[in-house]
Amino acid sequence: MINIDTDRFLQDLHELRRIGTFRTGVHRPTYSPQDMESRRWLMRKMQEAGLEASIDGIGNVFGRHAGEGPHLLAGSHIETQNEAGWLDGALGVVAALHLARAGLPVDVCAFADEEGHFEGGFIGSRSIIGDLSEEEMDRSRNRYDGTPLRDALRDAGLAGLPRMRIDPARYKGFFEMHIEQGTQLESAGLQVGVVTGIVAIWQWQLRITGQQDHAGGTTMAERRDAGLTAVRLLAAIDAEFPRVCGERSTWTTGRIALDPGAASIIPGTADVLFQFRDVSMARLEAMEAALRRLVQESNRRERCHTELVEVHKATPALCDPGTMRALRGAAEALAPGKWQDMPSGAGHDAQNIARVLPVSMLFVPSIGGISHHWAENTSDEDLAMGMRVLAEGARRYLSGSN
Repeated sequence: MINIDTDRFLQDLHELRRIGTFRTGVHRPTYSPQDMESRRWLMRKMQEAGLEASIDGIGNVFGRHAGEGPHLLAGSHIETQNEAGWLDGALGVVAALHLARAGLPVDVCAFADEEGHFEGGFIGSRSIIGDLSEEEMDRSRNRYDGTPLRDALRDAGLAGLPRMRIDPARYKGFFEMHIEQGTQLESAGLQVGVVTGIVAIWQWQLRITGQQDHAGGTTMAERRDAGLTAVRLLAAIDAEFPRVCGERSTWTTGRIALDPGAASIIPGTADVLFQFRDVSMARLEAMEAALRRLVQESNRRERCHTELVEVHKATPALCDPGTMRALRGAAEALAPGKWQDMPSGAGHDAQNIARVLPVSMLFVPSIGGISHHWAENTSDEDLAMGMRVLAEGARRYLSGSN
């Protein structure tokens, strides 16, 4: 089996953790000074590992292996959610770096803005496969403060740099290691999850139109309360979806905005952001059909009209059978009885790379299932085991011994 220096791997993880420290977590929003410092740190580490390091015009940091192939591509992202965890994304980047340190023919990439600080989503991994246009970049704004993407790139010193694009012919596949961001592994007392597929997220907007009016002078019989219509519709969705969903389907109401949003005014409009996720297209289509049926029923019963607007529909990304066999073999050899197959309930850069390469993902437990929060954590023992399994799986896949 391949020799991995897990002590140095953990040392690098904890060193990166000190850039943008927030409580026990990290605050490194995309293109912030802390994010750019972490990208420069990574380039130095890549050079120490013998890789040719570069950064492109969208902020992707790339370390190219100089030796012969066949090659693997490996990595994740290095920015964080606001005031969030230290492992989400960073784990996959540092793990990829240590695959190269161990002598495997691996190119390492930290994709920019997986966390979606800018409109469009996954702009780094989409750019590197040729799926991000200049026009979309012109339109994109920071979701929090409205800063244009072009201005953020200029302020980060990236304006004018060319954007790189990978050549799929160079690679046999792509590997990404990640924390689970859930409780399955920890609850079962397991150390490793071999990911079978990455969910698609289908995002919707519910626009509900009623009549703004006085909260005291308008009788209950006269009201067209958009807020109450929204609440009743969402309750109906929550009651119906368990009848059509899969075992790991999820649905979330991320935002309800009432206008004008005052205590003594009946809301005239309600704007709702709603999403559901699954790894099966058949389940996603069944959930969409149920959603459309419930909106239609609401419009028949309610005095307020609901318009259903499709915001975004992705395609689930199934992991490659060959890469999964390699990781399963490695997991059984190194952690016998301490691993399982499992889907990913979160989106990852791997789902974009899956459009051009065979992909695989490996999960390690999240303590308490916490992620996107500064309390996010994983034990050093589980991190080290995940690193060993990833490296052995990569070796097996490259050698064809899986």
